[in-house]
Amino acid sequence: MIICVNGAIMFLMHDTIKKEIAEILEKIISTHFSLNLSTSEIYKLLTPTPDDSMGNYAFPCFQLSKTLKKAPPKIAEELKTLFGENAHFTAKNFGPYLNFFIENQFIGKTVFENIFDETYFKIKLTEQTPKTMIEYSQPNTHKELHVGHMRNLCLGNTLVKMHKYCNYNIISTTYPGDIGTHVAKTLWYLQKYNKEPIPETNKGAWLGKIYTKSYIKLEDEKGTPKEQKNREELTQILKDLEDKNSANYKLWRETREWSLTLMKDVYTWANVEFDQWYFESDVDESSLKLVYHYLEKGLFVKDDGAVGMDLSKDNLGFCLLIKSDGHGLYATKDLELARRKFQDLNIDHSIYVVDTRQSLHFKQVFKTLEYMGFPQAKQCFHLAYDFVELPDGAMSSRKGNIVPLQELVSNMEATIKSDYLNRYQGNWSDEEIKKTAHIVALGAINYGMLKIDPNKKIVFDMKEWLKLDGESGPYLQYVYARINSLLLKMESGKSENCNWNSLTQNVEKQLIFKLTYFNHIVQLSIEQYKPSYLCSYLYDVAKLFNHFYAECSIQNAENSEIKLARLQLSRAVSLIIKNGLELLGIPVPKRM
Repeated sequence: MIICVNGAIMFLMHDTIKKEIAEILEKIISTHFSLNLSTSEIYKLLTPTPDDSMGNYAFPCFQLSKTLKKAPPKIAEELKTLFGENAHFTAKNFGPYLNFFIENQFIGKTVFENIFDETYFKIKLTEQTPKTMIEYSQPNTHKELHVGHMRNLCLGNTLVKMHKYCNYNIISTTYPGDIGTHVAKTLWYLQKYNKEPIPETNKGAWLGKIYTKSYIKLEDEKGTPKEQKNREELTQILKDLEDKNSANYKLWRETREWSLTLMKDVYTWANVEFDQWYFESDVDESSLKLVYHYLEKGLFVKDDGAVGMDLSKDNLGFCLLIKSDGHGLYATKDLELARRKFQDLNIDHSIYVVDTRQSLHFKQVFKTLEYMGFPQAKQCFHLAYDFVELPDGAMSSRKGNIVPLQELVSNMEATIKSDYLNRYQGNWSDEEIKKTAHIVALGAINYGMLKIDPNKKIVFDMKEWLKLDGESGPYLQYVYARINSLLLKMESGKSENCNWNSLTQNVEKQLIFKLTYFNHIVQLSIEQYKPSYLCSYLYDVAKLFNHFYAECSIQNAENSEIKLARLQLSRAVSLIIKNGLELLGIPVPKRM
Protein backbone atom coordinates (compact mmCIF):
# COMPACT_ATOMS: atom_id res chain seq x y z
CA MET A 1 0.00 0.00 0.00
CA ILE A 2 1.40 3.40 -1.03
CA ILE A 3 -0.46 6.61 -0.27
CA CYS A 4 0.37 9.95 -1.82
CA VAL A 5 -1.12 13.39 -2.23
CA ASN A 6 -2.64 13.86 -5.69
CA GLY A 7 -2.10 10.29 -6.79
CA ALA A 8 0.04 7.25 -6.14
CA ILE A 9 3.77 7.18 -5.59
CA MET A 10 5.62 6.65 -8.84
CA PHE A 11 8.25 3.93 -8.46
CA LEU A 12 10.83 4.42 -11.17
CA MET A 13 12.18 1.72 -13.48
CA HIS A 14 15.40 1.46 -11.49
CA ASP A 15 16.48 -1.99 -12.75
CA THR A 16 18.40 -1.11 -15.93
CA ILE A 17 18.52 -4.71 -17.18
CA LYS A 18 14.82 -5.27 -16.73
CA LYS A 19 14.14 -1.88 -18.30
CA GLU A 20 16.20 -2.74 -21.39
CA ILE A 21 14.27 -5.99 -21.87
CA ALA A 22 10.99 -4.08 -21.46
CA GLU A 23 12.01 -1.49 -24.06
CA ILE A 24 12.85 -4.18 -26.61
CA LEU A 25 9.54 -5.96 -25.97
CA GLU A 26 7.63 -2.69 -26.22
CA LYS A 27 9.02 -2.08 -29.73
CA ILE A 28 8.28 -5.64 -30.86
CA ILE A 29 4.71 -5.61 -29.53
CA SER A 30 4.03 -2.17 -30.98
CA THR A 31 5.53 -2.92 -34.40
CA HIS A 32 4.37 -6.47 -35.04
CA PHE A 33 1.11 -6.64 -33.10
CA SER A 34 0.09 -2.96 -33.30
CA LEU A 35 -0.61 -2.96 -29.56
CA ASN A 36 0.06 -0.02 -27.29
CA LEU A 37 1.64 -1.66 -24.22
CA SER A 38 3.99 0.79 -22.53
CA THR A 39 7.52 0.04 -21.33
CA SER A 40 6.48 0.63 -17.72
CA GLU A 41 3.56 -1.82 -18.03
CA ILE A 42 5.87 -4.48 -19.47
CA TYR A 43 8.46 -3.70 -16.77
CA LYS A 44 5.87 -4.46 -14.09
CA LEU A 45 4.89 -7.72 -15.79
CA LEU A 46 8.48 -9.03 -15.89
CA THR A 47 9.07 -11.22 -12.84
CA PRO A 48 11.86 -13.56 -11.72
CA THR A 49 11.40 -17.16 -12.78
CA PRO A 50 10.63 -19.75 -10.07
CA ASP A 51 13.54 -21.90 -11.28
CA ASP A 52 16.88 -20.60 -12.55
CA SER A 53 16.96 -23.40 -15.17
CA MET A 54 14.13 -21.46 -16.81
CA GLY A 55 16.10 -18.22 -17.00
CA ASN A 56 16.09 -15.03 -14.96
CA TYR A 57 12.96 -13.08 -15.97
CA ALA A 58 9.63 -14.28 -17.32
CA PHE A 59 7.13 -12.27 -19.38
CA PRO A 60 3.55 -13.65 -19.20
CA CYS A 61 1.51 -13.51 -22.43
CA PHE A 62 -1.97 -13.81 -20.93
CA GLN A 63 -2.73 -10.08 -21.25
CA LEU A 64 -1.76 -10.11 -24.94
CA SER A 65 -3.84 -13.23 -25.47
CA LYS A 66 -7.08 -11.45 -24.62
CA THR A 67 -6.47 -8.75 -27.20
CA LEU A 68 -4.90 -10.84 -29.96
CA LYS A 69 -7.35 -13.74 -29.55
CA LYS A 70 -4.46 -16.18 -29.61
CA ALA A 71 -3.31 -18.80 -27.12
CA PRO A 72 -0.59 -17.50 -24.76
CA PRO A 73 1.92 -20.27 -25.74
CA LYS A 74 1.54 -19.31 -29.41
CA ILE A 75 2.22 -15.64 -28.61
CA ALA A 76 5.27 -16.57 -26.51
CA GLU A 77 6.61 -18.59 -29.44
CA GLU A 78 6.10 -15.69 -31.86
CA LEU A 79 7.76 -13.23 -29.48
CA LYS A 80 10.74 -15.53 -29.14
CA THR A 81 11.22 -15.55 -32.92
CA LEU A 82 10.76 -11.79 -33.18
CA PHE A 83 13.19 -11.14 -30.32
CA GLY A 84 15.98 -12.75 -32.30
CA GLU A 85 19.61 -12.56 -31.24
CA ASN A 86 20.83 -10.22 -28.51
CA ALA A 87 24.32 -9.75 -27.13
CA HIS A 88 23.12 -9.63 -23.51
CA PHE A 89 19.97 -11.76 -23.35
CA THR A 90 18.74 -15.06 -24.69
CA ALA A 91 14.97 -15.44 -25.05
CA LYS A 92 13.22 -18.82 -24.80
CA ASN A 93 9.54 -19.63 -24.66
CA PHE A 94 8.21 -21.84 -21.86
CA GLY A 95 4.52 -22.46 -22.42
CA PRO A 96 2.66 -19.13 -21.98
CA TYR A 97 5.85 -17.31 -20.92
CA LEU A 98 8.76 -15.74 -22.76
CA ASN A 99 11.76 -16.13 -20.50
CA PHE A 100 15.09 -14.32 -20.57
CA PHE A 101 18.55 -15.63 -19.70
CA ILE A 102 20.88 -12.75 -18.84
CA GLU A 103 24.59 -12.93 -19.57
CA ASN A 104 26.78 -12.78 -16.44
CA GLN A 105 29.15 -10.25 -17.96
CA PHE A 106 26.28 -7.87 -18.64
CA ILE A 107 25.11 -8.11 -15.03
CA GLY A 108 28.66 -7.58 -13.82
CA LYS A 109 29.23 -4.45 -15.90
CA THR A 110 25.72 -3.05 -15.51
CA VAL A 111 24.98 -3.79 -11.86
CA PHE A 112 28.04 -4.97 -9.96
CA GLU A 113 30.25 -2.04 -10.89
CA ASN A 114 27.56 0.22 -9.36
CA ILE A 115 27.45 -1.98 -6.26
CA PHE A 116 31.22 -1.70 -5.85
CA ASP A 117 31.28 2.10 -5.99
CA GLU A 118 27.97 2.10 -4.01
CA THR A 119 26.10 4.22 -6.57
CA TYR A 120 23.70 1.27 -6.78
CA PHE A 121 22.53 2.13 -3.27
CA LYS A 122 21.89 5.77 -4.26
CA ILE A 123 19.73 5.14 -7.34
CA LYS A 124 16.59 7.26 -7.35
CA LEU A 125 13.77 4.77 -6.85
CA THR A 126 10.76 7.07 -6.53
CA GLU A 127 9.38 10.44 -7.47
CA GLN A 128 6.36 12.48 -6.34
CA THR A 129 7.04 11.54 -2.71
CA PRO A 130 4.87 13.31 -0.13
CA LYS A 131 6.14 14.91 3.05
CA THR A 132 5.67 12.00 5.41
CA MET A 133 5.78 11.71 9.18
CA ILE A 134 6.43 8.31 10.75
CA GLU A 135 5.37 8.29 14.39
CA TYR A 136 6.69 5.39 16.41
CA SER A 137 7.88 4.45 19.88
CA GLN A 138 5.21 5.84 22.20
CA PRO A 139 6.28 4.42 25.59
CA ASN A 140 4.70 5.62 28.79
CA THR A 141 6.84 7.43 31.30
CA HIS A 142 6.75 6.01 34.83
CA LYS A 143 6.77 2.48 33.38
CA GLU A 144 9.74 0.25 32.67
CA LEU A 145 10.78 -0.33 29.07
CA HIS A 146 10.78 -4.02 28.19
CA VAL A 147 11.59 -6.25 25.24
CA GLY A 148 8.08 -5.80 23.81
CA HIS A 149 8.74 -2.10 23.24
CA MET A 150 11.52 -3.02 20.84
CA ARG A 151 9.14 -4.31 18.18
CA ASN A 152 7.67 -0.84 17.74
CA LEU A 153 11.10 0.81 17.88
CA CYS A 154 12.70 -1.57 15.37
CA LEU A 155 9.74 -1.46 12.99
CA GLY A 156 9.50 2.34 13.00
CA ASN A 157 13.24 2.89 12.70
CA THR A 158 13.65 0.58 9.70
CA LEU A 159 10.63 2.14 7.95
CA VAL A 160 12.24 5.56 8.37
CA LYS A 161 15.50 4.25 6.92
CA MET A 162 13.80 2.48 4.00
CA HIS A 163 11.65 5.48 3.10
CA LYS A 164 14.68 7.76 3.15
CA TYR A 165 16.56 5.24 0.99
CA CYS A 166 13.68 5.47 -1.49
CA ASN A 167 13.89 9.26 -1.62
CA TYR A 168 10.99 10.12 0.68
CA ASN A 169 10.87 13.39 2.57
CA ILE A 170 10.62 11.89 6.06
CA ILE A 171 10.12 13.35 9.53
CA SER A 172 10.45 10.84 12.36
CA THR A 173 8.69 11.47 15.64
CA THR A 174 8.02 9.89 19.02
CA TYR A 175 5.02 10.55 21.28
CA PRO A 176 5.61 9.42 24.90
CA GLY A 177 2.61 9.12 27.22
CA ASP A 178 3.71 11.27 30.14
CA ILE A 179 0.37 11.89 31.86
CA GLY A 180 -2.62 9.80 32.88
CA THR A 181 -3.75 7.36 35.52
CA HIS A 182 -0.55 5.32 35.37
CA VAL A 183 1.39 8.42 36.44
CA ALA A 184 -1.00 9.11 39.33
CA LYS A 185 -0.68 5.52 40.55
CA THR A 186 3.11 5.70 40.51
CA LEU A 187 3.25 9.02 42.38
CA TRP A 188 0.64 7.73 44.87
CA TYR A 189 2.67 4.65 45.77
CA LEU A 190 5.98 6.49 45.72
CA GLN A 191 4.81 8.97 48.35
CA LYS A 192 2.59 6.74 50.46
CA TYR A 193 4.19 3.30 50.55
CA ASN A 194 7.72 3.30 49.19
CA LYS A 195 10.40 2.65 51.81
CA GLU A 196 13.32 2.12 49.43
CA PRO A 197 15.96 4.78 48.91
CA ILE A 198 15.91 6.32 45.44
CA PRO A 199 18.87 4.86 43.54
CA GLU A 200 21.66 7.05 42.21
CA THR A 201 21.48 5.47 38.74
CA ASN A 202 18.86 3.71 36.57
CA LYS A 203 16.09 5.73 38.20
CA GLY A 204 13.77 5.22 35.20
CA ALA A 205 13.85 1.43 35.48
CA TRP A 206 13.42 1.64 39.25
CA LEU A 207 10.41 3.93 38.79
CA GLY A 208 8.83 1.35 36.50
CA LYS A 209 9.01 -1.19 39.32
CA ILE A 210 7.26 1.32 41.60
CA TYR A 211 4.43 1.46 39.04
CA THR A 212 4.10 -2.32 39.13
CA LYS A 213 3.92 -2.23 42.94
CA SER A 214 1.24 0.46 42.79
CA TYR A 215 -0.89 -1.63 40.45
CA ILE A 216 -0.59 -4.73 42.60
CA LYS A 217 -1.39 -2.72 45.77
CA LEU A 218 -4.50 -1.17 44.23
CA GLU A 219 -5.68 -4.54 42.89
CA ASP A 220 -5.21 -6.16 46.30
CA GLU A 221 -7.34 -3.47 47.96
CA LYS A 222 -10.20 -3.64 45.48
CA GLY A 223 -13.42 -4.60 47.27
CA THR A 224 -12.04 -3.44 50.61
CA PRO A 225 -12.91 -0.24 52.57
CA LYS A 226 -9.67 1.27 51.18
CA GLU A 227 -10.82 1.14 47.55
CA GLN A 228 -12.89 4.33 47.62
CA LYS A 229 -10.19 6.26 49.49
CA ASN A 230 -7.56 5.11 46.98
CA ARG A 231 -9.73 6.29 44.10
CA GLU A 232 -10.19 9.70 45.73
CA GLU A 233 -6.44 10.06 46.32
CA LEU A 234 -5.65 9.20 42.69
CA THR A 235 -8.23 11.72 41.49
CA GLN A 236 -6.68 14.41 43.68
CA ILE A 237 -3.22 13.69 42.25
CA LEU A 238 -4.57 14.07 38.70
CA LYS A 239 -6.11 17.42 39.69
CA ASP A 240 -2.85 18.49 41.30
CA LEU A 241 -0.99 17.84 38.06
CA GLU A 242 -3.07 20.59 36.47
CA ASP A 243 -1.71 23.05 39.06
CA LYS A 244 1.88 23.83 38.12
CA ASN A 245 2.60 25.09 41.64
CA SER A 246 1.56 21.89 43.40
CA ALA A 247 4.01 19.47 45.03
CA ASN A 248 2.64 16.62 42.90
CA TYR A 249 3.31 18.59 39.72
CA LYS A 250 6.93 19.17 40.79
CA LEU A 251 7.33 15.48 41.64
CA TRP A 252 5.84 14.57 38.27
CA ARG A 253 8.35 16.79 36.48
CA GLU A 254 11.25 15.23 38.39
CA THR A 255 10.18 11.60 37.92
CA ARG A 256 9.26 12.22 34.27
CA GLU A 257 12.89 13.11 33.64
CA TRP A 258 13.98 9.78 35.11
CA SER A 259 11.84 7.98 32.54
CA LEU A 260 12.96 10.21 29.66
CA THR A 261 16.59 9.53 30.55
CA LEU A 262 15.85 5.80 30.33
CA MET A 263 14.18 6.27 26.92
CA LYS A 264 17.06 8.32 25.57
CA ASP A 265 19.57 5.74 26.82
CA VAL A 266 17.67 3.03 24.93
CA TYR A 267 17.49 5.15 21.78
CA THR A 268 21.23 5.85 21.99
CA TRP A 269 21.95 2.13 22.41
CA ALA A 270 19.74 1.30 19.40
CA ASN A 271 21.20 4.13 17.25
CA VAL A 272 17.76 5.75 16.91
CA GLU A 273 17.21 9.50 16.58
CA PHE A 274 13.96 11.43 16.23
CA ASP A 275 13.45 14.63 14.30
CA GLN A 276 10.53 15.67 16.50
CA TRP A 277 9.40 14.87 20.05
CA TYR A 278 5.76 15.29 21.04
CA PHE A 279 4.41 14.68 24.53
CA GLU A 280 0.91 13.77 25.59
CA SER A 281 1.02 16.53 28.21
CA ASP A 282 1.72 19.13 25.49
CA VAL A 283 -1.61 18.51 23.76
CA ASP A 284 -3.76 17.95 26.84
CA GLU A 285 -5.29 21.42 27.25
CA SER A 286 -5.21 22.43 23.59
CA SER A 287 -6.98 19.22 22.55
CA LEU A 288 -9.97 20.11 24.74
CA LYS A 289 -10.12 23.59 23.18
CA LEU A 290 -10.05 22.03 19.71
CA VAL A 291 -12.97 19.73 20.49
CA TYR A 292 -15.06 22.53 22.01
CA HIS A 293 -14.32 24.67 18.93
CA TYR A 294 -15.79 22.03 16.64
CA LEU A 295 -18.65 21.47 19.07
CA GLU A 296 -19.59 25.13 18.65
CA LYS A 297 -19.40 24.69 14.87
CA GLY A 298 -21.98 21.91 15.17
CA LEU A 299 -19.77 19.01 14.09
CA PHE A 300 -19.64 17.20 17.44
CA VAL A 301 -22.57 16.32 19.72
CA LYS A 302 -22.97 16.73 23.47
CA ASP A 303 -24.98 14.38 25.64
CA ASP A 304 -25.14 14.43 29.43
CA GLY A 305 -21.91 16.44 29.58
CA ALA A 306 -19.95 14.13 27.26
CA VAL A 307 -18.80 15.26 23.80
CA GLY A 308 -18.06 13.09 20.79
CA MET A 309 -18.55 12.32 17.12
CA ASP A 310 -21.31 10.05 15.88
CA LEU A 311 -19.70 7.78 13.29
CA SER A 312 -22.49 5.19 13.14
CA LYS A 313 -23.15 5.91 9.45
CA ASP A 314 -19.52 4.90 8.83
CA ASN A 315 -19.97 1.73 10.92
CA LEU A 316 -17.48 3.08 13.45
CA GLY A 317 -19.81 3.69 16.39
CA PHE A 318 -19.43 6.74 18.62
CA CYS A 319 -16.04 8.39 19.06
CA LEU A 320 -16.00 9.76 22.62
CA LEU A 321 -13.79 12.84 22.91
CA ILE A 322 -14.61 14.46 26.25
CA LYS A 323 -15.99 12.53 29.21
CA SER A 324 -18.77 13.93 31.38
CA ASP A 325 -16.15 14.92 34.00
CA GLY A 326 -14.54 17.23 31.43
CA HIS A 327 -11.43 15.16 30.76
CA GLY A 328 -10.24 14.16 27.31
CA LEU A 329 -9.23 10.76 26.00
CA TYR A 330 -6.53 9.38 23.71
CA ALA A 331 -8.66 10.22 20.69
CA THR A 332 -8.97 13.83 21.85
CA LYS A 333 -5.23 14.25 22.00
CA ASP A 334 -4.66 12.44 18.71
CA LEU A 335 -6.91 14.96 16.95
CA GLU A 336 -4.85 17.87 18.25
CA LEU A 337 -1.59 16.06 17.51
CA ALA A 338 -2.71 15.45 13.92
CA ARG A 339 -3.74 19.09 13.56
CA ARG A 340 -0.26 20.17 14.63
CA LYS A 341 1.35 17.77 12.18
CA PHE A 342 -0.82 18.98 9.31
CA GLN A 343 -0.77 22.72 10.00
CA ASP A 344 2.54 23.36 11.77
CA LEU A 345 4.74 20.98 9.77
CA ASN A 346 2.70 20.71 6.55
CA ILE A 347 2.59 16.93 6.66
CA ASP A 348 0.94 15.24 3.67
CA HIS A 349 1.11 11.63 4.80
CA SER A 350 1.20 10.35 8.39
CA ILE A 351 2.09 6.78 9.39
CA TYR A 352 1.28 5.67 12.93
CA VAL A 353 3.20 2.60 14.15
CA VAL A 354 0.98 1.37 16.99
CA ASP A 355 -0.08 -2.11 18.12
CA THR A 356 -3.14 -3.84 16.72
CA ARG A 357 -5.33 -3.14 19.78
CA GLN A 358 -5.72 0.45 18.57
CA SER A 359 -7.16 -0.39 15.13
CA LEU A 360 -10.69 0.87 15.86
CA HIS A 361 -9.29 3.91 17.67
CA PHE A 362 -7.36 5.07 14.59
CA LYS A 363 -10.24 4.36 12.23
CA GLN A 364 -12.38 6.66 14.38
CA VAL A 365 -9.67 9.33 14.65
CA PHE A 366 -8.94 9.37 10.90
CA LYS A 367 -12.64 9.54 10.00
CA THR A 368 -13.24 12.33 12.54
CA LEU A 369 -10.29 14.29 11.10
CA GLU A 370 -11.86 13.88 7.68
CA TYR A 371 -15.15 15.39 8.91
CA MET A 372 -13.16 18.19 10.55
CA GLY A 373 -12.03 19.19 7.07
CA PHE A 374 -8.42 17.94 6.98
CA PRO A 375 -7.72 16.51 3.49
CA GLN A 376 -4.61 14.76 4.86
CA ALA A 377 -6.91 12.51 6.92
CA LYS A 378 -7.36 10.22 3.93
CA GLN A 379 -3.61 9.75 3.86
CA CYS A 380 -3.18 8.75 7.46
CA PHE A 381 -2.22 5.11 7.87
CA HIS A 382 -2.19 2.94 10.98
CA LEU A 383 0.56 0.33 10.72
CA ALA A 384 -0.71 -2.24 13.20
CA TYR A 385 1.52 -4.97 14.60
CA ASP A 386 0.95 -7.88 16.94
CA PHE A 387 2.59 -8.43 20.31
CA VAL A 388 5.84 -9.86 21.58
CA GLU A 389 5.31 -12.72 23.99
CA LEU A 390 7.55 -14.80 26.19
CA PRO A 391 7.59 -18.59 25.69
CA ASP A 392 5.20 -18.91 28.65
CA GLY A 393 2.76 -16.20 27.54
CA ALA A 394 2.00 -12.49 27.27
CA MET A 395 3.92 -9.74 29.08
CA SER A 396 2.38 -7.09 31.35
CA SER A 397 4.10 -4.09 32.96
CA ARG A 398 1.28 -3.90 35.49
CA LYS A 399 1.85 -7.44 36.70
CA GLY A 400 5.62 -7.25 36.42
CA ASN A 401 6.02 -10.31 34.16
CA ILE A 402 8.29 -8.60 31.64
CA VAL A 403 11.87 -8.79 30.41
CA PRO A 404 13.23 -5.33 31.32
CA LEU A 405 15.11 -3.92 28.37
CA GLN A 406 18.23 -2.86 30.26
CA GLU A 407 18.51 -6.30 31.86
CA LEU A 408 17.97 -7.97 28.50
CA VAL A 409 20.72 -5.92 26.84
CA SER A 410 23.12 -6.62 29.70
CA ASN A 411 22.39 -10.37 29.62
CA MET A 412 22.64 -10.54 25.84
CA GLU A 413 25.97 -8.77 25.68
CA ALA A 414 27.34 -10.92 28.51
CA THR A 415 26.20 -14.09 26.71
CA ILE A 416 27.77 -12.95 23.43
CA LYS A 417 31.08 -12.30 25.18
CA SER A 418 31.12 -15.64 26.99
CA ASP A 419 29.91 -17.75 24.04
CA TYR A 420 31.71 -16.07 21.15
CA LEU A 421 34.12 -13.27 21.96
CA ASN A 422 36.10 -14.02 25.12
CA ARG A 423 38.21 -16.49 23.12
CA TYR A 424 39.73 -13.43 21.41
CA GLN A 425 41.00 -11.86 24.63
CA GLY A 426 44.63 -10.94 24.15
CA ASN A 427 44.21 -10.68 20.36
CA TRP A 428 41.40 -8.13 20.42
CA SER A 429 41.27 -5.06 22.61
CA ASP A 430 38.69 -4.96 25.40
CA GLU A 431 37.07 -2.04 23.58
CA GLU A 432 36.63 -4.06 20.38
CA ILE A 433 35.14 -6.99 22.29
CA LYS A 434 32.72 -4.64 24.05
CA LYS A 435 31.76 -2.88 20.81
CA THR A 436 31.27 -6.16 18.93
CA ALA A 437 29.06 -7.53 21.72
CA HIS A 438 26.89 -4.42 21.40
CA ILE A 439 26.72 -4.77 17.60
CA VAL A 440 25.76 -8.46 17.76
CA ALA A 441 23.12 -7.87 20.46
CA LEU A 442 21.60 -5.08 18.37
CA GLY A 443 21.61 -7.38 15.35
CA ALA A 444 19.88 -10.15 17.28
CA ILE A 445 17.11 -7.91 18.60
CA ASN A 446 16.47 -5.95 15.39
CA TYR A 447 16.43 -8.97 13.11
CA GLY A 448 14.34 -11.00 15.56
CA MET A 449 11.76 -8.21 15.71
CA LEU A 450 11.71 -7.56 11.96
CA LYS A 451 11.88 -11.02 10.38
CA ILE A 452 8.27 -11.75 11.38
CA ASP A 453 5.34 -10.26 9.47
CA PRO A 454 3.93 -7.35 11.55
CA ASN A 455 0.52 -9.11 11.63
CA LYS A 456 1.96 -12.10 13.49
CA LYS A 457 2.98 -12.52 17.10
CA ILE A 458 6.62 -12.81 18.09
CA VAL A 459 7.82 -15.23 20.74
CA PHE A 460 11.02 -13.84 22.21
CA ASP A 461 13.72 -16.47 22.74
CA MET A 462 17.19 -15.05 23.40
CA LYS A 463 18.95 -18.36 22.75
CA GLU A 464 17.37 -18.72 19.29
CA TRP A 465 17.96 -15.09 18.36
CA LEU A 466 21.69 -15.35 19.16
CA LYS A 467 22.36 -18.44 17.03
CA LEU A 468 25.10 -18.21 14.43
CA ASP A 469 23.68 -21.07 12.35
CA GLY A 470 20.04 -20.11 11.90
CA GLU A 471 17.85 -17.29 10.63
CA SER A 472 19.17 -14.58 12.92
CA GLY A 473 20.89 -11.22 12.86
CA PRO A 474 24.15 -12.65 14.25
CA TYR A 475 24.17 -15.24 11.43
CA LEU A 476 24.04 -12.50 8.80
CA GLN A 477 26.65 -10.46 10.67
CA TYR A 478 28.87 -13.56 10.83
CA VAL A 479 28.56 -14.17 7.07
CA TYR A 480 29.53 -10.54 6.43
CA ALA A 481 32.50 -10.75 8.83
CA ARG A 482 33.58 -14.02 7.21
CA ILE A 483 33.60 -12.45 3.74
CA ASN A 484 35.38 -9.38 5.09
CA SER A 485 38.09 -11.61 6.56
CA LEU A 486 38.34 -13.51 3.28
CA LEU A 487 38.84 -10.32 1.26
CA LEU A 488 41.51 -9.09 3.68
CA LYS A 489 43.46 -12.33 3.37
CA MET A 490 43.32 -12.56 -0.43
CA GLU A 491 44.15 -9.96 -3.03
CA SER A 492 40.77 -9.38 -4.65
CA GLY A 493 42.12 -7.58 -7.73
CA LYS A 494 40.27 -5.00 -9.79
CA SER A 495 36.64 -5.54 -10.67
CA GLU A 496 37.00 -3.93 -14.10
CA ASN A 497 39.30 -6.79 -15.10
CA CYS A 498 36.74 -9.37 -14.03
CA ASN A 499 35.40 -11.92 -16.53
CA TRP A 500 32.01 -12.69 -15.06
CA ASN A 501 31.29 -15.22 -17.79
CA SER A 502 33.97 -17.44 -16.26
CA LEU A 503 31.49 -18.24 -13.47
CA THR A 504 29.55 -21.13 -14.97
CA GLN A 505 28.40 -23.13 -11.92
CA ASN A 506 24.64 -23.00 -11.23
CA VAL A 507 25.12 -21.66 -7.69
CA GLU A 508 27.34 -18.88 -9.06
CA LYS A 509 24.71 -17.86 -11.61
CA GLN A 510 21.98 -17.97 -8.95
CA LEU A 511 23.98 -15.76 -6.61
CA ILE A 512 24.83 -13.26 -9.34
CA PHE A 513 21.20 -12.73 -10.31
CA LYS A 514 19.98 -12.77 -6.69
CA LEU A 515 22.10 -9.71 -5.94
CA THR A 516 20.45 -7.68 -8.72
CA TYR A 517 17.13 -7.88 -6.87
CA PHE A 518 18.09 -5.86 -3.77
CA ASN A 519 16.42 -2.56 -4.69
CA HIS A 520 13.25 -4.31 -5.78
CA ILE A 521 13.00 -6.01 -2.38
CA VAL A 522 13.45 -2.69 -0.56
CA GLN A 523 10.72 -1.19 -2.73
CA LEU A 524 8.41 -4.16 -2.01
CA SER A 525 9.08 -3.87 1.73
CA ILE A 526 7.87 -0.26 1.62
CA GLU A 527 4.86 -0.98 -0.57
CA GLN A 528 3.67 -3.66 1.86
CA TYR A 529 5.05 -2.09 5.06
CA LYS A 530 6.85 -5.38 5.72
CA PRO A 531 10.59 -5.25 6.48
CA SER A 532 10.30 -9.03 6.82
CA TYR A 533 10.72 -9.21 3.03
CA LEU A 534 14.17 -7.66 3.28
CA CYS A 535 15.06 -9.95 6.19
CA SER A 536 14.11 -13.03 4.16
CA TYR A 537 16.02 -11.77 1.13
CA LEU A 538 19.24 -11.16 3.08
CA TYR A 539 18.94 -14.57 4.73
CA ASP A 540 18.54 -16.20 1.29
CA VAL A 541 21.60 -14.32 0.00
CA ALA A 542 23.66 -15.46 3.00
CA LYS A 543 22.58 -19.10 2.61
CA LEU A 544 23.29 -18.99 -1.12
CA PHE A 545 26.73 -17.50 -0.47
CA ASN A 546 27.57 -20.29 1.99
CA HIS A 547 26.47 -22.84 -0.61
CA PHE A 548 28.64 -21.09 -3.22
CA TYR A 549 31.60 -20.93 -0.82
CA ALA A 550 31.33 -24.67 -0.10
CA GLU A 551 30.91 -25.69 -3.75
CA CYS A 552 33.23 -23.25 -5.52
CA SER A 553 36.74 -22.96 -4.10
CA ILE A 554 38.27 -19.52 -4.22
CA GLN A 555 41.76 -20.34 -2.94
CA ASN A 556 42.06 -23.36 -5.23
CA ALA A 557 40.11 -22.01 -8.20
CA GLU A 558 40.87 -23.57 -11.61
CA ASN A 559 42.67 -20.41 -12.75
CA SER A 560 43.35 -16.81 -11.75
CA GLU A 561 40.44 -15.54 -13.88
CA ILE A 562 37.89 -17.61 -11.98
CA LYS A 563 39.53 -16.78 -8.65
CA LEU A 564 39.23 -13.05 -9.38
CA ALA A 565 35.58 -13.40 -10.38
CA ARG A 566 34.72 -15.41 -7.26
CA LEU A 567 36.46 -12.90 -5.00
CA GLN A 568 34.59 -10.04 -6.65
CA LEU A 569 31.30 -11.92 -6.31
CA SER A 570 32.03 -12.37 -2.60
CA ARG A 571 32.74 -8.66 -2.35
CA ALA A 572 29.39 -7.84 -3.96
CA VAL A 573 27.61 -10.14 -1.49
CA SER A 574 29.27 -8.38 1.45
CA LEU A 575 28.12 -4.96 0.23
CA ILE A 576 24.55 -6.15 -0.31
CA ILE A 577 24.43 -7.66 3.19
CA LYS A 578 26.04 -4.58 4.76
CA ASN A 579 23.64 -2.11 3.11
CA GLY A 580 20.63 -4.34 3.73
CA LEU A 581 21.41 -4.73 7.41
CA GLU A 582 21.95 -0.98 7.66
CA LEU A 583 18.36 -0.45 6.48
CA LEU A 584 17.25 -2.83 9.24
CA GLY A 585 19.12 -0.74 11.80
CA ILE A 586 21.81 -3.40 12.17
CA PRO A 587 25.53 -2.49 12.11
CA VAL A 588 28.13 -4.99 10.91
CA PRO A 589 31.30 -6.00 12.78
CA LYS A 590 34.66 -6.08 11.05
CA ARG A 591 35.26 -9.53 12.47
CA MET A 592 33.48 -12.11 14.62
